[in-house]
Amino acid sequence: MTNALCRRLGIEFPLFAFSHCRDVVAAVSKAGGFGVLGATAFNPEQLEVELQWIDAHVDGKPYGIDVLIPENLSVKDEKDLTSKKLAERIPSVHKDFVRDLLAKHGVDDAGTHARTRDDAPPPFWPEEAMELLRVAFNHPIKMIVNALGVPPQEMIQMGRDHDVPVGALAGAREHALRLAAAGCDVIVAQGGEAGGHCGEVSTLVLIPEVVRGLKAAGHDIPVLAAGGIMTGEQMAACMAMGAAGAWTGSVWLSTTESECSQIFREKMVAARSRDTVRSKGRTGKYSRQLKSAWTDAWEGPDSPGALPMPMQSLIAEPAIHRATKAAEGGNAEARELVTYFVGQGVGLVNEVTSARSVVQSFMQDYADALGVLNDAI
Repeated sequence: MTNALCRRLGIEFPLFAFSHCRDVVAAVSKAGGFGVLGATAFNPEQLEVELQWIDAHVDGKPYGIDVLIPENLSVKDEKDLTSKKLAERIPSVHKDFVRDLLAKHGVDDAGTHARTRDDAPPPFWPEEAMELLRVAFNHPIKMIVNALGVPPQEMIQMGRDHDVPVGALAGAREHALRLAAAGCDVIVAQGGEAGGHCGEVSTLVLIPEVVRGLKAAGHDIPVLAAGGIMTGEQMAACMAMGAAGAWTGSVWLSTTESECSQIFREKMVAARSRDTVRSKGRTGKYSRQLKSAWTDAWEGPDSPGALPMPMQSLIAEPAIHRATKAAEGGNAEARELVTYFVGQGVGLVNEVTSARSVVQSFMQDYADALGVLNDAI
């Protein structure tokens, strides 16, 4: 199949795969889709290594990168702020809460608080994201995408200077209109079913709302559907509502190539669609993730309340990482803490398979869905 966005990006099938794993990105692009590397997980030096690897393994196929530049960050106007300095502000009540939670599940809390180089920037730091983009443009990337707000004008200008389309995620019609007015070339309309940071409007409602809203405002911008999309049938349904393709994330977590632990993959296969929750307990902003003892505790009556972004990540990420390592070492109680960002589509995961197989299934299911529609017509 083809459409204007496929032709611009040079892809066969408008299935966009967001992943923090380079193996998934390369596999999807080689299979005819479009892999998108989540760059926020890396520092500039690490990203250079990842992109060199992708360049060597993607067989010349196109791929993109995604950054996370929050419009609203509690400390973004502070100068010379580092993760170390920010970690020193974490209240003792929050540190005690995490230590007690880990101890309750038999996890040693040693090393659970942020340990980075002294000059490392805080998580989700805008200047760091811009540096990641500068690294990325030394490689043949074909699209850049931002989450959590309107991309800064510097990012949009980078795209213009390199003739690379700029995308951004929107969780509501008004968000999409703001992104279009700012100069974005692609809108990712992400429904509340999505994993990670998401809004509350369902994908089924959001896609036509955004498509119609952009058209009424005179914007001819392709819209990618996101949020709970795990099959080619769902992709076909979204495209019937006017989407130009599907932006997916959760479906790749259960692949053999993904960055997830085997324990989380097993929990995904066992999970139902109701086993996710939107919680501030991971990043300080609402994000959908698999329910666990970690999310239950932060939403419980004894919780001190999540810290604002980016402080919450400084206590959450090291603790969850340590709990996962303990679970992998055989600690059954620690297994209860294991969680990750995942959408409600987790209920459709019934096996662990390869990323290439997922792309092939999407293509076949998409074709089958079109056949059903044609028969109905």
